[in-house]
Amino acid sequence: MKQKVAIVTDGACSLTLEQANEYGIHMAPIYVNIDDKTYIAGVNLGGPEFYQLQRASKKLPTTSQTTAEDFLKIFTKLADEAEEIVTITISSKMSATIQSAEMAKKQFTKVPVHIIDSESVSLGQGMMAIAAAQAAKEGQDAESVIHLVEEIKKRMNVIFTVRTLEYLYKGGRIGGATAFLGSALAIKPILYIKDGVIEPLEKQYTRKKSIARLVEIMKERIGDKPVHVAILHGDAEEEAYVLENQIREKFNYVQLIKAEIGPVIGVHAGPGTLGLVFYSME
Repeated sequence: MKQKVAIVTDGACSLTLEQANEYGIHMAPIYVNIDDKTYIAGVNLGGPEFYQLQRASKKLPTTSQTTAEDFLKIFTKLADEAEEIVTITISSKMSATIQSAEMAKKQFTKVPVHIIDSESVSLGQGMMAIAAAQAAKEGQDAESVIHLVEEIKKRMNVIFTVRTLEYLYKGGRIGGATAFLGSALAIKPILYIKDGVIEPLEKQYTRKKSIARLVEIMKERIGDKPVHVAILHGDAEEEAYVLENQIREKFNYVQLIKAEIGPVIGVHAGPGTLGLVFYSME
């Protein structure tokens, strides 16, 4: 018997293949180009290997969006398994991936396809996909799943700190955070996703303070409400562990995920990125 809804997202969501499989999420590939070689993020290039290559590479690695053909292959496969397909993409202001999904949708007539711009990235997008997949597993229809994702989207917070703005600047993903570039070497900025773009939130002058502020900002926004939270790190395992312990001590979490920022985001944020992704439905 067909399931009512299948959930598709793209490789910018920072979920590993194992996590995607666990939740029943179908992940379209995003490509990473390093020193004239092309890898598929999360398939033949994971986080640890990527950061080693990034450090060694003389050229800045780049990413290529999911193609319409990639989406078409997934949609065709899922047409036999589901009555409808809901696709959640990386922010349209950061990538043209959504255009590929729209092109594939136009060419595809077997089952209805619904496309949602997450207006987010990494586990902001990934947590929407997880919630959608859980709702789909419970037997909810496409309309209910879309409504849930839109509600989470309104509540989603993505805040993070980077060791340097260099990678965001060179990769053209810096958004309003250019305001910080004047003293970029001295500051440890806190950035956030606003309306699908990276914007500056605060300046801090030490790494320790910027990490402490991540937790304080989450507390200011969430308080004691039940919270869904993800800890993100790019080659910063020990600091992520410290952050995780603080979340466990200080928050009423109903879901806690830890993930390494994979190559797609790592290309732009660089090693040492550390962040919190969170929302509450109350």
